[in-house]
Amino acid sequence: MADEIPWERLFEEALRVRLRAHVPYSRFPVGAAVLYADGSVVAGCNVENATYGLTVCAERNAFAAGVAQGRQKPVAVAVVVDTPEPCPPCGMCRQVMAEFAGPDIPVRSRTLNGGEARYSLGELLPHAFTGAFL
Repeated sequence: MADEIPWERLFEEALRVRLRAHVPYSRFPVGAAVLYADGSVVAGCNVENATYGLTVCAERNAFAAGVAQGRQKPVAVAVVVDTPEPCPPCGMCRQVMAEFAGPDIPVRSRTLNGGEARYSLGELLPHAFTGAFL
């Protein structure tokens, strides 16, 4: 399945939306794009708030936008960051991904210089808390 994923399209969308990030405090813009089974791509950027706890990451914004658009079955996630090394999604984002996708969903992080890291959600969050526990 990973060979069929249009990764360049996902990274282009994540890079594009990253430019819209609202990051006056951290100055750390992040863009994310989620590919859904129907072929649609939903992007999100991080949005900070003066009360830092209300800040929302790019990945969570992309998934929330997908929910708002009625999208189902995410199949891949791409993240773009401006760091020397690719960085994975934070723990909160991993948990949100686990709400909507299984452990096999591929997650890739790319830097502006083209460095890339590849993961599965199961590698990033091996013991996810899911609705199965409720």
